[in-house]
Parts: sequence; C-alpha cells; structure tokens
Amino acid sequence: MAATYLSDILAYHRARASRDTREWRERLDDIYYRGPSLTRALRAEPSMIKVIAEVKRRSPSKGVIDEHLVAGEIASEYQRGGASAISVLTDEQYFAGSRRDLLDVHLAVDVPILRKDFTVSENDVLDTAEMGASAVLLIVAALEDRELRDFIELSRRCGLDALVEVHDELDLRRALAAGASLIGVNQRDLRTFEVDPQRAAALARTLPDEVTKVAESGIAHVGDVRRVAEAGFHAVLVGETFVRATHREALVREFASVARVSRE
Repeated sequence: MAATYLSDILAYHRARASRDTREWRERLDDIYYRGPSLTRALRAEPSMIKVIAEVKRRSPSKGVIDEHLVAGEIASEYQRGGASAISVLTDEQYFAGSRRDLLDVHLAVDVPILRKDFTVSENDVLDTAEMGASAVLLIVAALEDRELRDFIELSRRCGLDALVEVHDELDLRRALAAGASLIGVNQRDLRTFEVDPQRAAALARTLPDEVTKVAESGIAHVGDVRRVAEAGFHAVLVGETFVRATHREALVREFASVARVSRE
C-alpha cells in the first residue's frame, strides 16, 4: 500500500470541502444534537470495557469487506450483542460508505453513533450533528492545530462529542493541547497501514486519567480486548472483525464481557 494514502485522501476531501459554498456560521443556530452522548455511554459501568462496533463496507488496505451489507440490520445485531455505540463510515470514495448508511443506523438503534469520516471543515462538523450522529471523528494527523482546536469547540457548541484520533506521542500532545477529552489511539499507521498491537497500551501510560480512552484497529480477538482493557482503556472500536464474523452478535457479546482495569 502506498505511503501516500493519507495525503491522497486528504487532498480529495479538502477539494470537496473547497467546493462547499454553504456558510457554516449561518447554519449554526439551527443545528444542535440532542441525543445520547458517546462519552457518557463509554463511561457507564466503569468496570467493563465498552464496544464501539463499526459498520464498514470496505477499506483501502483490505478492499471489499461486505459491500452489500444492510447498515441498519448489522447495527441492530451489534446492539443486541451489547455494543455501547455504533461507528458508521460515511466516506464514499475510499470506504464505500454513505450518509444513507448513517441515517439507516440512526433509525435502527438507540445507542450513540460515531460518524467516521475525514472531517476537514466546519460544515463537516455541522453535517455530523444534522445527520443525527452523536460524535464526530477528528484525526490529528489530518488537521492543523488551529483546525483541531476550532473543530473541537464547534463540536461542543452543537452538542457533539469529538473523538480525537492519535497515532503517536506527537499526535497525543497536540490533541491534549487542543482540549481533547475523548481520545482514540489508532494502532494502524494511516501512512503505511502497518498495525502495531502494542501501540495503544504503550500510549496509555501518557494519557491523563480524566480522558476517555478508545483503542482502535488491531482488535481481532478477545485477547486483544483484554490487553487494552488492562492498560486502562474504556472502549475498543472494532470494524472488520465484526463485519466478517459469522455470529456477529455473539462476538460483540464476548468482547463486551471483558473487565477493564480502572486507573482513575
């Protein structure tokens, strides 16, 4: 996989955003999310790990996972298995996701929904709230410091949580400086696609206790869940493993049964 993946995908989304003529300030007063909170859902019952289960059709690294999945149906399976939240890919160009998928999931479940996309503008943040998602994804490596601060603040103004995704210590320092309180550690390097299954546990040592912590990527077995739970993470975000599972509901239930180590 080419190391230019992240730069290529960001170039695509920044070009998309540059064509968006909507004035975001004019929209702000009319858009506010009032549904369940992702952060509160991940902080409930602190003795147990929480599961964010992802609706994911394909990825640039793995190709097609299940391009014909029915988003609402799979999300319902996840919720029955005990998922505390659902993540939905809405990027069409690279992940074959769509806003329709998110809207279908919104109608099918009553747990918080994370909109997973490449957020590069204020309108992207507002669109997330308008779709009925509970949280927006902000990737530190994709944003300048000013953008990161502004998008976190805008998310709060319109009732959203912001899951701020980091990959290394530099990303983490930038996230904390921008005011992030919900941080996801992605064990997959978005530039090379390599997965380091020890990365989340290693970075956990430098995450403040008050931060809500999510481990992402490289979570394929219950042993992986136990490792990050023991490191003090509140939740795992799992996509491909669940989508490919024969018995999705049962696998979600197994992951959600893992006890976590509280460091608070």
